[in-house]
Amino acid sequence: MTIHWCGTGLSAIPGLRRLLEAGHDVAVWNRTPEKAAEAVGDLTTNIHAFSIPRLAELLSPADVVVSMLPGDWHVELAELAISKGAHFVSSSYISPEMRALDQKAKDAGVALVNEVGLDPGIDHLMAHALVAEYADSPSFDPENEISFLSYCGGIPKEPNPFRYKFSWSPLGVLKALRSPSRSIRNFETLDVSRPWDAISTYDAPLATPESFEVYPNRDSLPFMEQYHFGADWKVKTFVRGTLRLNGWSEAWADVFKEVETLKGPEGDARLKEMSDQFWSENAYDEGEPDRVVLCVDLKAERDGVTKWHKTYVMDAWGDERGSAMARLVSYPVSYAIEAAMNGKIAPGVSAAPSAPQLVDSWMGKIASLAQHLEVVSHTSS
Repeated sequence: MTIHWCGTGLSAIPGLRRLLEAGHDVAVWNRTPEKAAEAVGDLTTNIHAFSIPRLAELLSPADVVVSMLPGDWHVELAELAISKGAHFVSSSYISPEMRALDQKAKDAGVALVNEVGLDPGIDHLMAHALVAEYADSPSFDPENEISFLSYCGGIPKEPNPFRYKFSWSPLGVLKALRSPSRSIRNFETLDVSRPWDAISTYDAPLATPESFEVYPNRDSLPFMEQYHFGADWKVKTFVRGTLRLNGWSEAWADVFKEVETLKGPEGDARLKEMSDQFWSENAYDEGEPDRVVLCVDLKAERDGVTKWHKTYVMDAWGDERGSAMARLVSYPVSYAIEAAMNGKIAPGVSAAPSAPQLVDSWMGKIASLAQHLEVVSHTSS
């Protein structure tokens, strides 16, 4: 069984090196082989220029195709994997086109595993752990009112005036500012056109409690089913969102105003200009530590009384191992690859696993990747 790892960007390297150091048979594919050689050439010479036809020639049944390339490549690589009887792994959200491959993957007996990075990925594992624990607890009652929060953010370890720093092109962050979101607030669906229309404060129960600015992103609603919420649960709040340093919204106020006005090709060109400027002014310096904060919170209330309330918290930052973001994205990807190879993930399209043994195993390993990982209980239950 060969692991065909495609893409050696900054967020891919630690997990790829882990697999190579563990002795797996890994073929490394990158659009620029020289960059791949710089990253892992000390561990392998099995490095290729990325090419779908060439990959198709070398791909065998039970192999694993890993896409750490831009999302545009995922479906094509997943389809290739299915055609060859191979598994597929990516850290990205499951697109409608990827989900549409579910039956084909099941028929071929292969797993197409997605959403196994940091966010999405580790946040899913935390949610599965909390929901399973609550559902099995004496406090569980379908009449309880449920509040769920999941906030994740990559932020500078040493705050800067812009309240944010970039590990790679800022263009993706700028485009995300134009995306709408759906969540649940006070038992009703909350539709938000722009993130800055729904910024609030979240007090994170870290080792040293800290407050952050947060806002919902994407469509949170489908994740209630993914996290095994009962159809009869009374959901008061459900939001998956982004976490930023306090002061971020003020520092970015002019950015929000301009992004709102940009339209068409001229708007895209201006976004690119802004991206280039932000990259020159607010990119991480060589060796500068980044920071990742992730909090997943589940609370059950009845008649105004808290019956069950726990928060899974993680605080990690760059150190001698490199950036926190890179290891927290790519290590879980490597765990998913091994799980797929060992038949621990069922055929079909899936996200980060909910099986308790896998959740516990992965979170145990992730604990060593973060400087702080804890489940905080807010009640005596």
